[in-house]
Amino acid sequence: MTNAPLRIGILGAARIAPPALIRPAARNPEVIVAAVAARDHARARQFAHKHGVPTVFGSYQELLDAPDIDAIYNPLPNGLHGRWTRAALAAGKHVLCEKPFTANAQEAREIAELARHSDRVVMEAFHYRYHPLVRAAEEVIASGELGALVRVETAMCFPLPMFSDIRYDYSLAGGALMDAGCYAVHMARVFGGGDPEVVSAQAKLHKPDVDRAMTAELRYPAGHTGRIRCSMWSSDVLRIDARVVGEHGELHLFNPLAPQILHWMSVRSRRGKRIERFDRRPTYAYQLDAFAAAVLRGEPVPTSPQDSIENMTVIDAIYRAAGMPLRQPS
Repeated sequence: MTNAPLRIGILGAARIAPPALIRPAARNPEVIVAAVAARDHARARQFAHKHGVPTVFGSYQELLDAPDIDAIYNPLPNGLHGRWTRAALAAGKHVLCEKPFTANAQEAREIAELARHSDRVVMEAFHYRYHPLVRAAEEVIASGELGALVRVETAMCFPLPMFSDIRYDYSLAGGALMDAGCYAVHMARVFGGGDPEVVSAQAKLHKPDVDRAMTAELRYPAGHTGRIRCSMWSSDVLRIDARVVGEHGELHLFNPLAPQILHWMSVRSRRGKRIERFDRRPTYAYQLDAFAAAVLRGEPVPTSPQDSIENMTVIDAIYRAAGMPLRQPS
């Protein structure tokens, strides 16, 4: 346990850090964003000045070694997540790590083992998982209103035509399945009620080892089937949704990843049809609440290292089924 306020340092001056951490922390009395570190010290100073971060470090390790920093937010490129989460644990820091947790399932198992032997909180930043919209969908599925599940389909597609972006870089564990598809896989596991077997997968390639889009067919232990679809550049220009079909009904979530922008949950069952909407508080605010509660009060989180192992295992299986190499740590 750590005394409030929880002092968090950011590894890298990443674009995701302001919406994912800095702005939510400004409204959370239990959290202070206390420092940022970047390899480019001038960039770190500019970032800190713009976002009101009081302390700047010229290297990641300097930040990790700072005795007054309790926790680390790790939004580095995918292939560096494992290395710097490992280093943060060695320095005695709690870690909120951006998705995907690691480059592959083996690295996730290694980090999870380190976390298990520490007394530190390690949490993967699947922020959508903490929003009331997703919790309500889980309750509908668990209630039996839809009947036995038949089919689960999830999609995370957005356009990223800047092919020089690090998310297309194999050496940094890039690819559509890693960046967009990790969400689609995670939603398929959450709403499908288990970890599925990958039946088949098909990639659309940017390079021989980098996917710009991916689809995969799934089969769950209970017998129902599923599909994930993801892309950073394909005919599915923008699609973020989840559909759960049961013997007695169907649930559809529109935009569960950013419900603060626009969302709805529609349910059709023997009880009739309804559309529900939830508050517009950002998913990232709920996520930061959960991280602070885990560190300060020992409350459990659903996006634990064990959950990360399971998600990366499905991702690895999809790459294998598509005939592609697994991502490797940078």
